[in-house]
Amino acid sequence: MTDVFHALADPTRRDLLDRLFLTGGLTLSELAEGAPMSRQGVAKHIAILEAANLVTTEWQGRSKRHFLNPVPLTGIVHRWVGKFEDARLDALADFKTRLEAPADKKETKRHG
Repeated sequence: MTDVFHALADPTRRDLLDRLFLTGGLTLSELAEGAPMSRQGVAKHIAILEAANLVTTEWQGRSKRHFLNPVPLTGIVHRWVGKFEDARLDALADFKTRLEAPADKKETKRHG
């Protein structure tokens, strides 16, 4: 998971992932179009994303196509975000239960 966090730490790599999310199957040349760096610079960023398993590739003839692999991101969400999300959802469910409780039970809780 360290590789994933390292890969996501750079805004250029996050931008590349955003582009692959919107339009998967881009070649290196297509990814380099409009980038603020050389094609070789983009290639280095893609290599880091591949090492973190955030990008997968597929050869189509002589073209190497790059695709976003969301699996490592899902792992981060479940491990790091999910535990906080569960507490928030539990609090909302408790709040809903208290709001829907009959009025006499609400009075008892306030005075009891």
